[in-house]
Amino acid sequence: MAQAFKRYLSRDIGTSADNVGSYIVAANTQVTCIGLVLANTSNATVSVDASIYDSSNNTYLVVDAPVPVGGALVVIGGDQKVVLEPGDSIQVESNAASSIDAVLSVLELT
Repeated sequence: MAQAFKRYLSRDIGTSADNVGSYIVAANTQVTCIGLVLANTSNATVSVDASIYDSSNNTYLVVDAPVPVGGALVVIGGDQKVVLEPGDSIQVESNAASSIDAVLSVLELT
């Protein structure tokens, strides 16, 4: 199996759920999510939701988590890892328009 570290980016996430970097785990691929960082780019504190979407359900990693002005929230990182399966994606949503930038880091085995 080939291993590859990859990064996916989304800018200006707002009030609609966004698949970070339009990334969806491909068939026959094993993925370990090693990082998810959400940065507040607005001029006010915002609340964010982050979830795993598996084509039929959202399972939340955080709900209504506050991100202060100029701050960031590390949803996944350090010792915490999340396994994703084929068809899964990471979705992020904010309570304010165009207020969050997201960085998703993964290790793919194909």
